[in-house]
Amino acid sequence: MSLYTIADLHLPGAEGSRKAMDVFDPRWTDAKSKLEKKWISLVRDTDSVILPGDFSWALRLEDTLEDFRFLNSLPGTKYIGKGNHDFWWTTARNMNSFFENYKLNSIKLLYNNSYVIGNTAVIGARGWFPDPENQKTVGEVDWNKMISREEIRLKLSIDSLPKDAENKEKILFIHFPPVWKGFECRGILDMMHNAGIKRCYYGHIHGYYMSDADFVFEDIKFEMISADHLDFAPKPVFGT
Repeated sequence: MSLYTIADLHLPGAEGSRKAMDVFDPRWTDAKSKLEKKWISLVRDTDSVILPGDFSWALRLEDTLEDFRFLNSLPGTKYIGKGNHDFWWTTARNMNSFFENYKLNSIKLLYNNSYVIGNTAVIGARGWFPDPENQKTVGEVDWNKMISREEIRLKLSIDSLPKDAENKEKILFIHFPPVWKGFECRGILDMMHNAGIKRCYYGHIHGYYMSDADFVFEDIKFEMISADHLDFAPKPVFGT
């Protein structure tokens, strides 16, 4: 069994909500086809893949069906987190019912919760940038409230770990990087330290293909997993 991760698939959603990503960068040309080929070449049915946010451009849950059927057809168990563009996201009850009704049996939610996969404790969160300069948001946003809310959600995820996870490696899969180019989300970083998290995979950043996308900050290893950064190949976390 192996564990992989990849974020920011930005699948097209239903007609009317689709957005062409290749206008932003040529790497996105035929992105869905590239993802499918590379995923199938790497991932087996016994493996798991963590997807921390920005899964689909759909605006409503029902408009994600084509995207989720595509994801469900790929090998492995998939764990979906929330990103800033996942406007289709509703309640866990609604989404789990949606998955059950359409027999999307290989998809699970990673939000306000956690899982033990092999010898790893998998923790999920969305996070938030700590300053308005780094997050383009429509309308008025209470930044302190947003950050506080995301810290609470991360705490829920950490606290949900079973007791037998205490001696396992804890890894955070988050949409927004908690630290990036001089900015820090101090509350989230402190919670990571307190929980003993030494490895973090983050998405959200696009068009950044430099070597310093992976770095160590305060003894925590951060690795970028945005789909275009990975050239649409799921990144190995561990393998057996």
